Amino acid sequence: MDNSDLWIAGCASWLPPAVTAEEAAADGRCDRALLKLTGMISVCVTDRDSAPEMAVRAGRSALARSGIGPDDIDLVLHANAFYQGHDLWAPASYVQRNVVGGSCPAMEVRQASNGGMAAIELAGAYLSADSARHSALLTTGDRFCLPGFDRWRSDTGTVYADGGTALVLSRKRGFARVRSLVTRSAPELEQLHRGDDPFARLPHDHRTTVDLDACRRAFLAKNSSSYLVARISAVQEQTVKEALARAGVSMDDIARFVLPHFGLRRLEVGYFRKFDLDPNATTWPWARKVGHLGAGDQFAGFEHLVATGAVRPGDLCCLMSVGAGFSWSAAVVEVVHTPDWSRS
Repeated sequence: MDNSDLWIAGCASWLPPAVTAEEAAADGRCDRALLKLTGMISVCVTDRDSAPEMAVRAGRSALARSGIGPDDIDLVLHANAFYQGHDLWAPASYVQRNVVGGSCPAMEVRQASNGGMAAIELAGAYLSADSARHSALLTTGDRFCLPGFDRWRSDTGTVYADGGTALVLSRKRGFARVRSLVTRSAPELEQLHRGDDPFARLPHDHRTTVDLDACRRAFLAKNSSSYLVARISAVQEQTVKEALARAGVSMDDIARFVLPHFGLRRLEVGYFRKFDLDPNATTWPWARKVGHLGAGDQFAGFEHLVATGAVRPGDLCCLMSVGAGFSWSAAVVEVVHTPDWSRS
């Protein structure tokens, strides 16, 4: 996607209080060796808020910040990675009802950790298909909790957080312009999050708690690790390179990088070394206090950079994302002016 008239008009996050990694280690929720591997300081955890409720709170804030009225929203997309609180239910419709109302399409995006960025890709195409459409509300929301998911151990190397995020896209105005967005996939890697288990009849039919490490072991029993690393690296590099080229910029032109909220070891291998990034020029120093927000890392990370003044008018940000399936996205976003969020 290369659309000079696609703008970010508002963004927001709603994050619950953080539990320190030391607290979690002290009461046995995680091992100290894991803390060293991930470099995490704390993680946002809720004991009462559902994923859609957190998405609604973020959506309301993003809409207020955008200055765009609910009646002007032409599309609602809600992205998530884990259980949304009810069976055979449409959480996107819940978000629509509680944030904007109306009768525009409201749809769920299920692309795991790449869901937020995939939503931008889909919304941009939807808005450009009809000149009468101009704005979209995108939300993410996830709550990772036992017994279904162990935020510390279900995916060794990444600590999962609870929270909601939101973005308002517009073709009329905004404080930041989406210069480019590229998404690429490698479906031959989908087994990496499926393993050898047969298709189940019900959620958690095979095991009570998600174990992505077991899925990886099953995949690597049939595929070499060198093949996996080479394939991931190739598609990831292609995605970022193409996003930069479409925006007409290079890595040296980027002021800040919004990365997935993975653990330190994964970021070192997959981002810092690969793209020669200074960790302090990325969202890592903040993300290590938050945790992995499922589909929402990029929305939350970009909002953090804007809210803290880490990016200023004229700065370029590169948003990078990856999700099970596998798919990768990269976007170049230009901050045009500093938004006034004082009354939101």
